[in-house]
Formats: sequence, C-alpha cells, structure tokens
Amino acid sequence: MAADQNLQAKKEAAFVALQSGAALTASRHLVELSQSLPDDVSVWMGLAVASMQISDAEAALKAVDRALELQPRHFPILLMKADVLQAIGDTRNAASFYQAALMVAPPENQQSEKMRVEVARAQGMSAQASEEYEVILRENLTGEGFLTQAGESRYDEAVDLLFSKRQIYMQQPLDFYFPGLPQIQFYDRSDFDWVPALEAETEAIAAEVTQVLSEDAAAFKPYMRAQGAPVLNDMGLMDNADWSAFYLIEKGHVVGENAARCPATMAALKAVPLCEVSNKMPSVLFSLLRPKTRIAPHHGLFNTRLICHLPLIVPGDGALRVGNETRAWKKGEMLIFDDSIEHEAANDSDALRVVLLFDIWRPEFSDRDKDFVRAVFRAIEESGGDVAEA
Repeated sequence: MAADQNLQAKKEAAFVALQSGAALTASRHLVELSQSLPDDVSVWMGLAVASMQISDAEAALKAVDRALELQPRHFPILLMKADVLQAIGDTRNAASFYQAALMVAPPENQQSEKMRVEVARAQGMSAQASEEYEVILRENLTGEGFLTQAGESRYDEAVDLLFSKRQIYMQQPLDFYFPGLPQIQFYDRSDFDWVPALEAETEAIAAEVTQVLSEDAAAFKPYMRAQGAPVLNDMGLMDNADWSAFYLIEKGHVVGENAARCPATMAALKAVPLCEVSNKMPSVLFSLLRPKTRIAPHHGLFNTRLICHLPLIVPGDGALRVGNETRAWKKGEMLIFDDSIEHEAANDSDALRVVLLFDIWRPEFSDRDKDFVRAVFRAIEESGGDVAEA
C-alpha cells in the first residue's frame, strides 16, 4: 500500500511539474514512473508531452507509441501521435493519424467543449497536413514528368484518387458482367485504327442527319420507350422526346427506310468493328438531346461493348461524364467509353445536340470471347428470357 501511495505521489508531482512548465523535471519523473507503471496510459501520454516540450521527438514518439499499444483507438492518443509526426515534418503520416483520430472521435452531441475544440483542431491539422503532403508529392511527380498541366493522364487520376479529389467508379452493368476487363472510362481514340476514316466523314454524316431533321423531325422517336420489358431506371425520360433517336440499325437489324436516307453514314460504318450479337447488337442511331435536357447518372446493360459518340451537331454547352471524368462533345472528335460505368450527359445550351451513337466490341476481346458472348445471349433468347431495358 505504501509503495502504491509513493508511486501515486510521484505521479502527481510529475504532472504538477509538467503543468508548471518544468518539462525537464517532469520528463525525468515520468521516465522513472514508466518503469514502475508500464501499463499506465497517462504516464506515457505525459511523457510524450514532456518530451515534445524539451524537443526530444524520438522519446515523444516512443512514449506515444506505447500509449497506442495500450489504447489503439483513443482519440487523445491518436491526436498526440499526429501532433508529434507533424512537428518532426512527417506530414504524410501525420495526416493519417489526424484522420484516424477524427474517425474515433465521439459524436458531436457527446463531446465536451474541450473535446470539440480538439476535434476542430484535428480537422484543421488534417487538412493542412494533407495539403502539405499533396504539394510535395505533386511537385516531385511533376518534376519527374509524370503529371500534366491538363491533368488528364492516368497518373493524374491516380494522384487525384489518392487525395480524394476524384471518386472511384467501377463497371456495374445492369444485366451481364464479363469479368477481368480493364476499368477504363474513356478510351483513347488514337488507339483505334478505324477512327480517323470515320471522323473524316463527319461533314457528310452531319449533312444527312441535318436533312432528316429538316424534312421529318418526327422521325426521331423517344430513346426510352415503354415496350413491356422491365425498366430499371427511366431517368424521367420514358416516352420523352427530349432524348430522341433515329435508328439506322436497332438491336442488330438494319432499319431499311432510315438507312436508305443516310447512305454516307452507312458506308462510313462498314470499316467499324460493330458489336454483332443476333437480335441484340449493334445499335446505330443518331442520338438527339433537346435544349436543357439532362440524362441522369445510370449504368448500361453490359460491359462487353464500348459506346461511341461521333459529335455532329454540337451547341457548345454540354458534356458527357463517365465515372470521374467529364468531356465536352467536339464536332468530329470521337468519344469512346464504357457505359457499364456510371455516366450521365447534359445539353445545357439552347440548341439541339446530335451525335452518331453506336456500339463496338471491346478491343480486349478475342474471337473466342465474342463467340462466348454471342452464345450467352443466344441461350437467353432460346430460353425465352430477355434483358432489362436500360
């Protein structure tokens, strides 16, 4: 009992010294106490504070690490570890510990006034440490030539994801998922050898759709039509002409009358590797968005294809978002994307937007892969099944 009382007296004396500013004296007492009270968190925390006050960062780290071993999810200890790391210039790890402290902090309605002050400080320090680390990392990567001014490379995206500047989006097709494919939002059109020839026909193709619009605008029908199949997400556009289509090929079948009106377009598509699946694909259409029309975020049915947009009538104020990347339509400049990743589109202008839209096989697919996809959909059709409408 006397020994316990003696240790308690030493502990009280150490903390009195610490509070009075005698950090060196407090440190000596607390080092001695840590030998006798190795599982007393308050001793290790006091020693960490005292060590910081006498500029002994190494001792402070050892003390706070021991406290964390005893109570790894304790807000004050995590905050102290972050403070020590920040003080010695380890901003990356400091940011991690500030974030960890915030994660274990009690709900605001359960915080004392002192706790609220510390939580606010942790939030501020977390943001500061993260910003400092980000600046250092970006400067280093830019100096090595990895990051671009436009910020459009995969390296830029990776760094943005690291700092939560972008969200991670993955393929989530509504009906059929083919595993093992790369998660690419927009493909580089320069990787497709057929693109330049098709882009070169932009004016001829645009002239054909312009003529259809001038002669028979009613030939454009709502893209989303109630046809008896389940509709998982109508996005407020069911039977709505604000998003309209003029099909040249629909679910693998040429729409004869429409195709006859657009011979240049049909000829230009002959060199394109359209995704051919009996009674299912491809679909080739002029897709029209009326002024101030937005297509809400959604996913396509399959990840076995890519969707292509050849912009033809571009009002200038609108864009397509796929995952965490947004691109504006530019006349004659192909956009190729994976529609099984969440995407949305908007025409915020006061004029029509029209693109030639079609689906192609994924470039990663072998002939065997294509045959498998065809077999899957053939079996679905023969069993009397069908897929949901997008």
